[in-house]
Amino acid sequence: MSGSSAVSGAAPCRFAHYFVICGIDTETGLEPDELAGMCTSAREHAYVDMFFCPGENFEQSPLRRTFKSKVLAHYPENVEWNPFDQDAVNMLCMPKGLSFRTQADPREPQFHSFIITKEDGSRTYGFVHTFYEEVTSAQICSAMQTLYQMHNAEHGSANAPSSSSSSSSSMDSLASSLDEADSPASSSRGAGGYDSSRDTLYVSKALCLITPMPFMHACRRFLSQLHRAVTGTTAPPLPLESYVHNILYEVPLPAPGRSLKFHGVYEPIVCQRPGLGELPLADFPLGEAFNLLGVENLVQVFTCTLLEMQILLYSQDYQRLMTVAEGITTLLFPFQWQHVYVPILPASLLHFLDAPVPYLMGLQSKEGTDRSKLELPQEANLCFVDIDNHYIELPEDFPQFPNKTEFIQELSEVLLSFGLSANTGAPPRTRSSPGSTPSTPGRERKAVALRELEDDGRNGNLAGEELAVLELLQGNATLERLQALTKRTGVTVARVEALRAGVKCQGTEGQGGRTAAEEDELKNAKLNVQLREVFASRFTTMFADFEAFVIQSAPDLESWLTNREQMHNFDKASFLSDQPEPYLPFLSHFIETQMFATFIDNKIMSQWEEKEPLLRVFDARIDKARLYNVRAPNLRSSSYQRCSILKESAQTIEQRLMKIDHTAIHPHLLDMKIGQGKYEQGFFPKLQADVLNTGPTNNKWSHRTATAQRRKDRHRQQTEHLTLDNDLKEKYMQEARSLGKSLRQPKLSDLSPAVIAQTNWKFVEGLLKECRMKTKRMLVAKMGREAVELGHSEANITGLEENTLIASLCDLLERIWSHGLQVKQGKSALWSHLLHYQAREERLEQQQAESPGDLLSSHLIEIIPSLARCVSLTITTINCQTLSFVCRHIQMMSEIKTDVGRARAWIRLSLEKKLLSQHLKQLLSRQVLTKKLYKRYAFLRCEEEKEQFLFHLLSLNAVDYFCFTSVFTTIMIPYRVVIIPIKKLSNAMTTSNPWVCVSGELGDSGIMQIPKNVLEMTFDCQNLGKLTTVQLGHDNAGLLAKWLVDCVMVRNEITGHTYRFPCGRWLGKGVDDGSLERVLIGELVLPSTEEDSGRGCRTPPLQRSPSQIRRIKPTSAQIQEAIGEVVNTIVKHFHKPEKERGSLTVLLCGENSLVTALEQFFHHGFRSARLFQKTVFVWDFVEKAVAYMETADQMGDLQETTEPLGMTCQSLCRYVNAINSTSRSIGKDGKFQLLVCLGARDRLLPQWLPLLVECPVIQQMYEDTALLRDRTTVNALIGVLETLHDFPITLEASLVKGIDL
Repeated sequence: MSGSSAVSGAAPCRFAHYFVICGIDTETGLEPDELAGMCTSAREHAYVDMFFCPGENFEQSPLRRTFKSKVLAHYPENVEWNPFDQDAVNMLCMPKGLSFRTQADPREPQFHSFIITKEDGSRTYGFVHTFYEEVTSAQICSAMQTLYQMHNAEHGSANAPSSSSSSSSSMDSLASSLDEADSPASSSRGAGGYDSSRDTLYVSKALCLITPMPFMHACRRFLSQLHRAVTGTTAPPLPLESYVHNILYEVPLPAPGRSLKFHGVYEPIVCQRPGLGELPLADFPLGEAFNLLGVENLVQVFTCTLLEMQILLYSQDYQRLMTVAEGITTLLFPFQWQHVYVPILPASLLHFLDAPVPYLMGLQSKEGTDRSKLELPQEANLCFVDIDNHYIELPEDFPQFPNKTEFIQELSEVLLSFGLSANTGAPPRTRSSPGSTPSTPGRERKAVALRELEDDGRNGNLAGEELAVLELLQGNATLERLQALTKRTGVTVARVEALRAGVKCQGTEGQGGRTAAEEDELKNAKLNVQLREVFASRFTTMFADFEAFVIQSAPDLESWLTNREQMHNFDKASFLSDQPEPYLPFLSHFIETQMFATFIDNKIMSQWEEKEPLLRVFDARIDKARLYNVRAPNLRSSSYQRCSILKESAQTIEQRLMKIDHTAIHPHLLDMKIGQGKYEQGFFPKLQADVLNTGPTNNKWSHRTATAQRRKDRHRQQTEHLTLDNDLKEKYMQEARSLGKSLRQPKLSDLSPAVIAQTNWKFVEGLLKECRMKTKRMLVAKMGREAVELGHSEANITGLEENTLIASLCDLLERIWSHGLQVKQGKSALWSHLLHYQAREERLEQQQAESPGDLLSSHLIEIIPSLARCVSLTITTINCQTLSFVCRHIQMMSEIKTDVGRARAWIRLSLEKKLLSQHLKQLLSRQVLTKKLYKRYAFLRCEEEKEQFLFHLLSLNAVDYFCFTSVFTTIMIPYRVVIIPIKKLSNAMTTSNPWVCVSGELGDSGIMQIPKNVLEMTFDCQNLGKLTTVQLGHDNAGLLAKWLVDCVMVRNEITGHTYRFPCGRWLGKGVDDGSLERVLIGELVLPSTEEDSGRGCRTPPLQRSPSQIRRIKPTSAQIQEAIGEVVNTIVKHFHKPEKERGSLTVLLCGENSLVTALEQFFHHGFRSARLFQKTVFVWDFVEKAVAYMETADQMGDLQETTEPLGMTCQSLCRYVNAINSTSRSIGKDGKFQLLVCLGARDRLLPQWLPLLVECPVIQQMYEDTALLRDRTTVNALIGVLETLHDFPITLEASLVKGIDL
């Protein structure tokens, strides 16, 4: 271990930490990789239990099977700063294990990269060059031939598959046959396959560099040159140990803002590192990612990543998976992906797709298979990215990125400036159109490999002329090989035109003495930085003022870390209220993500410790933007601001690469034994470990970095003593931040059942914690001011934000129900479980229906019809609460087309009915079903956690949600109307023809006739939203036309919401105020407890009617106070966000409303004694006053008044006459209510009051002590009513129907 200690000090500053060789171990021979083999063939058609897998797939030919690879050597043995993880490196260097070929197969070298994410979030990069080396071991060749003989014998005895074989085995054989058909050598090998006497056997070997930073191009060129040295006809200038030793120990990392040149085997290699104020290093070609997916598709995947959805990349090519994954995460600046990140998921880790957390993973596809055969554990919140076919599938309910059209336009212009096409391409697919998935067989795809580029779905399609060139090249084998080589090295297809002309090749000199490869790298670097600057500019614009909303509440770091979970760090409601309206759907989702929470945490922590690097760069950009542009005047502007530093950023990169700042030590001869590592063409030699495991002892750079590191260590130790203990801080930060952050990548080094069980236990704990946080957030946000009084800081919630929180809850429930599934059925695991439960309950109901008990209950209802009427709503309520009842209603909603949509609708409906926890408890009570559907480790089978989870959901019953009613606005809903009369003088029924019209926030039902002698009816109508008014009337026909109605009850049969519309008045001519029609104002009936929910529709107690109100004589002070309170309530109504306001009609016409308060004002001192048995109403006074004004106007008495007063007189007369001339028989109190509402709407009430006060009629109809005759009181009332002029009062159509003004 002396070697490792010698180099440990310099390790953090070294360009590369390890050089690794992976391949076949000739001593252990061929070992089938059972897990990888089984998964590779099975994953295309079904998700299988990874803990109990059978042996290898013997259906495949031996050359197509997977065998275990091993790390043959790695240098040095260990680096203190980055311990070598042998299993992980081996698995990622060769994710499919060893691959065998014969001389008839293509054996071109391949390059791919990988990433290992540690638990603390730090990353290590691996770059792998895989090539084929001839097998010289006679034992290996003999073993392969034996396997072929066994395979041929087995297939000879069973030519046709059995009809009773399982779907799994039939799909395996299908995949195998496709693989065999796709193999170029399948026809040449024929039935014999491999024969050691005539065939040469080759096996894959991988050379790998492990580096701390992603210098992809430099590592690719170094490994490529190393391979050239092995395959060349002449030996390299120096032994290979010299080059490996040089890059491990003598090539440093470039300093920030500097460039570095070091030497490979044949050519120098240049790399550069951005400065501290620039965007961090990103060497993966973004242009290729855009070319593979297209601009629009990539922006959509980027949006999914920002919203922390599950993202699965799918491609045959490992490097494509890495290019797209790294490209997307690079564009997140200044935010960072906080969850599971595995760009290349080894076949043995497919069970990790079961993770119920956000993830970004890459899965290798098999040639010849299509998307329809790939079933995944959970797809409800999945963004599926088929890279090779250039298309994506998006989750449902997906908010668009702000200014998306202008954003795509700017990105397209950047791509065009570099010669890359930026056509619009095919739109992304969503799961609502599953039939649109392409399914081209593998053989056909190979035949049209070049022609298919014309109609692919990406945004980089080729022009017709370039396509013609490609077709010309199909007949030329040499140029085809050159084209394949350029494509693998990252050159775009458009360069084939230059290839045809023979102008350029990799060896020619470009501008400034650079090779074409160097020119291409420079172009890629400039394109990368310009594309990233466009994305960074969007965030700088959108979050320019984020710091103003950060809540700094802790006095020091330790107290902040200790109480992190209880604190609110960001004023979300105020931030959203400050944003342009088009940004809200996206931003309201984004500020709830873990990456945004971590970003805010870093901002708060920066007041006590050094700023996180990305935050430092972002803050500097915001400060710079403020110098040139004061944002305040156009704060809420949604106009698109283009990036202004594109040229500047590209020039910085070019200047750095043209002027080399540092040149590393050249490779040189080492002090090593003579004769070892002898050159043999085509074979990578065994390197001398003794010289590669120790670093140089006389290297000035090494000594300097080691000294600097020791100084840094001492400073860190002192800091730890002065501040919070580092381990404690890390513990707090892990707890304070992510739920999935500690599981950013599965442990590749240990796949024992115990470790897998521990990983799943972490998922269970994380899901429970997430549920607790989400329900708490929903409660605090919904309770508003009450929550503030309880000590919470956030008081406001907009309807948009509420919808975001509920969508987030739906996503969480889908992830919980997807965890640990035995067999996946359908896109939504929750809906699948509900259907299983429903089918089981329907079978039980069918059995119970045959029992005699039901016959007895039906006879009772027939015998006592009045009893049936009284309990009808109660019975319906109880039925509506059953789980199966809710499922059936969702199934009948033809507007919802997908299982995911049905599951979300079911969650919203159950939440609105306050039955979500109860329903889920009911669902999980069938333990036999749960055990059948879920594995032992699943969240739903952890009893204690499940109980806590249901308890957290139960807490949501404390608040009211209308999340189903407000979202599904176009569905048909059945309503039940019950009219409850006052049984007095046998007037419970009427001989006239009654009718009813129900109105809500979204519309009305229209007038519906009620059958005679029937007090209950049901009707279907498009969703009316929250119900506000009921119009009830009749035609006054028959002998018993008068009708005394107590109230009307209306029930939404889907949500169970019951509304009560008090009346307490007569309908009929010659009784009460002579009204044949009344507009009743509704109120939601809320059951006081869960037990009362079934009794919410009982006959309610008598309500005060207006006639009863007159008998209660409040004092003048009480009347004035009531008016002030009502007006104040209306003002508050308009100061609330629009989605929170509720019904204005209730405030204008309901109990304790503006109309009620003004009625009391006009009734004070009113002489309403019975004259000849006729009651006098306030409307009588208004009519007499108007009659006097019209008479005075005709006689000319009003001509001398001022013009405004005359106009006011005319308006009052016009409004009163319009109300009187309406065809509606709304009665005198109804007419007064209408006059008040119209006067408030048109801002005329304060002008009409002086006219009524000045009218001589007032002396006849009011006593001297009446409030209406007190000038001071009237002036005060006018002042109060004038405060309503600042607000736009709109009246429901049901109130003003039939009024012509």
